[in-house]
Amino acid sequence: MFVDSVELKLSSGKGGQGCSSFRREKFVNKGGPDGGDGGRGGDVWFVVDKNTDTLSHFKGKTHLKAKNGRPGMPRKCAGKTGESLYVKVPPGTQVIDKETGELLLDLTEDGQKVKFLEGGKGGLGNVHFKSSTNQRPTYAQPGKPGQEREVRLELKLIADVGLVGFPNVGKSTLISTISNAHPEVANYEFTTLTPKLGVVAIDDYRSFVMADIPGIIEGASDGRGLGIEFLKHIERTKTLLFMIDAANYREVAQQFEALKNELERYSEELAKRPYAIALTRIDAITTEEANEKMIELLNALKLQPNNGLKKYGVDENYLGYMSDEKVNPLFVMPISSVSKVNIQPLIFALADIIGK
Repeated sequence: MFVDSVELKLSSGKGGQGCSSFRREKFVNKGGPDGGDGGRGGDVWFVVDKNTDTLSHFKGKTHLKAKNGRPGMPRKCAGKTGESLYVKVPPGTQVIDKETGELLLDLTEDGQKVKFLEGGKGGLGNVHFKSSTNQRPTYAQPGKPGQEREVRLELKLIADVGLVGFPNVGKSTLISTISNAHPEVANYEFTTLTPKLGVVAIDDYRSFVMADIPGIIEGASDGRGLGIEFLKHIERTKTLLFMIDAANYREVAQQFEALKNELERYSEELAKRPYAIALTRIDAITTEEANEKMIELLNALKLQPNNGLKKYGVDENYLGYMSDEKVNPLFVMPISSVSKVNIQPLIFALADIIGK
């Protein structure tokens, strides 16, 4: 189960009670106070673990608490420190105050460890209160209470490339073809119901991460469909890849404009992110029709076809475009995930963009 938002109450441990006791031994007269200090309460830590990619392990949990410190003991023995609570979260998790909405932590680095709440200090034993005027103190301090906070954990997946497109345009097919991800692939809309991450191998030593989110429909920024709920998962991506379906009933230019508008309405910053365009499912139409669609799309973008993609080994039967000035779109490439047309060139082109 994929879960990307949970609400939790977190509490650090209470400090242990100080001990009030007196030394009682044979042949030791007036042994005096010897009560030890209480143990410190356990802290609450956030730990980033890349081996998890969901918050589902918090489902059904409402209150997580560190252990309390143990009470002090006679013979000046301090109580045991309470066991700390380590909250493991995937990279990209944000910790937000439930009441105010304030961003408290943004946890992005694997292995990152942050103390969030400090445990209460243990109380002092009665040995500390001995004085010339009070040689038999019976008072020992209670432990201090721990800290408590209600938070909301929100996961925003971290990826190098984020796929953006209408439902059923081949996003899942592409990510399953070029990466280790295995999303459901079927001939109906909204087969992808949750975000998927896949590691794409460039060669034996290099790779990048690709994120697939549910398809976006017109009106997504107003809450229609599934895409708006998961658009936050491409906020952290370095590059966006717009997937435009060449075999769709919608005009290719209309598809791109609709997707771009939804992104702008959701986040102006996200809409300014570097992006490229893949004209998908060209195996479903003829080469001539695919080139006509490419010209139509480039005309809408006020661009001209060029041979800039030739260095990546694209199929020369198809038109394409590569930016010389590194302005959006960085490239426009026709592809087919099923027939694997231009799939390897697509990987190399995306790798070059990410590397820069």
